[in-house]
This record gives sequence, structure tokens and C-alpha cells, in this order.
Amino acid sequence: MAVLEQVRQRAHDYDLLHFHLDYYPFSLFSRQSTPFVTTLHGRLDLPEHQVVFATFPSIPVISISDAQRRPVSRAGWIRTIHHGLPERLLTPQPITPTYFAFLGRISPEKAVDQAIWIAKRSGIPLKIAAKVDAVDRDYFESEIRKLLAPPDVEYIGEISDGEKSSFLSGAIALLAPIAWPEPFGLVLIEAMACGTPVIAFNRGSVPEIVEDGLTGFIVERKEEAIAATDQLSWLSRGAIRRRFEERFTARRMAREYLAVYRSLIDKRRPRRSTHHAGEFLAPSIAGAFAEKAALKKSRRSGTKVAFNGEVTRQRNQ
Repeated sequence: MAVLEQVRQRAHDYDLLHFHLDYYPFSLFSRQSTPFVTTLHGRLDLPEHQVVFATFPSIPVISISDAQRRPVSRAGWIRTIHHGLPERLLTPQPITPTYFAFLGRISPEKAVDQAIWIAKRSGIPLKIAAKVDAVDRDYFESEIRKLLAPPDVEYIGEISDGEKSSFLSGAIALLAPIAWPEPFGLVLIEAMACGTPVIAFNRGSVPEIVEDGLTGFIVERKEEAIAATDQLSWLSRGAIRRRFEERFTARRMAREYLAVYRSLIDKRRPRRSTHHAGEFLAPSIAGAFAEKAALKKSRRSGTKVAFNGEVTRQRNQ
């Protein structure tokens, strides 16, 4: 809250403020004149959200998927902007796929136990590259550890971005049997970046990300997932990579955010005459992947951009 108050005190220095702090800025910044927008990254189906968005129905917000909007359809949605990755961060590697992959986080809502069941019934080894947060440690110890039986089920632990290309390229498919309304599954597009098909449960944003029969298969239950494994050979890993490049790059995401910025600035009244271009405050964009692309554009246009509280100044010559 102290940081938000510091930003509010300087709000008049900027043409636009961009927040990634859930609904915390709503009340404070609705009482000042500088336009602001908030990207919501979490689930919105909890009771507290109904009250918040009923109280602030006109606050401009951006969703990371259309599915994320459903529980609070009357919020002030202005656009859905899917996440993106730098185009060359993850790439296909010349590795023969030999196993199923599970990537991300071990928790009840990610349902790694379902991935283990699917892999065992399919007769294909499963490699699990996932972290265990402190809040999920008891779940891991009581429910999951006993299911880890190498070599059929191998737990690798958390891996870095530098390791993901090899890990995903070596996978026959990424298994994502999620058990919650996931706002956006970043691991899905990480797999696509490597040309790896995805078998995912039809929950949350999955139908917006996975193109059934092209970049993977969307199923309702684990029995359907097993049936989908027989169809994986129909998919082209090259086509999957191309769809990633067309739909989920950081450059595309940055362009869409910049369009939102311009739209909100253009609506501002009265229009300032002392600035040549927009000045944006964006504490973070998911994974910080869009920041470099947006920063390059801002430098070309002579703007001042603040990412994660660090201001980069560029003045028109």
C-alpha cells in the first residue's frame, strides 16, 4: 500500500498508469484524474470478487483470457490480451520424443496425479518438471510422493527457462489435466514454442489456447486423454511451432498493450499539450516478457517508460 501511495502522489507526472496488482489500486486511483488500467492475472470466481466489481464496475481492466471474465462479466473489461513469450526463448530441438511431460507446479488444481494415471495407462513414461510451493508441501508429501516410481514416473523438480526447450522437445506431448478454471496456462504456449502437442482438460482458458486437432487435443476426462494419445502422430510439430509464432509471441502481446495505452490516452480530457508522447507506468507484464518489446517501441517514439519501478527516460530530439 505504501508503494501505491507513492505512485498516486506522482500520478500527475504520467499520461497513463498500468497496474498488475489485482484490484488493490481500484479505490485509490479512481479518485484521481490520470487514466489507469489493470491487468488481472488470477482467478475471479471467488465470492470477494463479486463485491469488488459491483463496487467498481467502470474501472478499466484487461483479462488474460475470455474465460477469466465469466464470473464477473459486468466488470469494466476493455480487452483480452493473451500472454506471449519472446519468439526465440524456447525453440524446437532435434531430440526424438520418448516420454510425456508435466511442467509447472505441483498442487491440487494442477492435478499431476491425473497426469501420472494417464501416462501409466498409456504405457508411456512421464517426466515431471515442477516446483512445490510451501503451501503445497503437505499435499506433495501425502498424495504425490508415493506415486513417483522411476523410471515410469520421474520427478525432476523445477527447471529453468534454459532447460525447457530440451525437456519439451523430448516430450511426445505435454499433459495438462488441470482441475480448476485456469485463467491462462503459460506452460501450454511454452510447449507450443517447442512444437510439442498438448493434451489438456477442457477447463478455463484451455479452448482459447489449444486448437483441438492442430496444436493438441482438448478432452473432458482422463479416459479421453488416453484415447487422444493414439492420435498424436496426426499432428505436425512444425505446424504447432508456427501457430505459436502467429499467436503467442511477446511482440504481439506488446503491440496489443500499446494499442490499449493509446486508446485510453486518446480518451483523456483535457489532453495535455506539454508531452510529445505517452508516459507509461507498468510495474510488470506477465513474466516481464513484453517489457523489452514495449521499451523498444517507446524509445522510437520518445516516451518515458517505467517497468518494475525503474524509469527509462527518452526525450525527443
